[in-house]
Amino acid sequence: MLSQEAKEKLRASLNKVHVWPTVYMFKFILQPEKEHVEALLGLFPKESEILRKYSAGGKYVSITAKEVMLSADDVVERYEKASTIPGVITL
Repeated sequence: MLSQEAKEKLRASLNKVHVWPTVYMFKFILQPEKEHVEALLGLFPKESEILRKYSAGGKYVSITAKEVMLSADDVVERYEKASTIPGVITL
């Protein structure tokens, strides 16, 4: 879970560089355990552009998802939900 301070810093940073609504690119790394990958993908609408890329040894998978976000609060909320999935690293 993200601390309140981390959420506020992220929100301020997002508002500094983005004009909402905008297409936002989320990036995550995790071990390719099916239930964790499915839980992460379940955070995004089916129409989102999603790219999976496995590491050379197959030990990790990176997930990149692009979605139109309406505000920094929406982005922070999505990261908050992703942080509850075991093993997820946000970039």
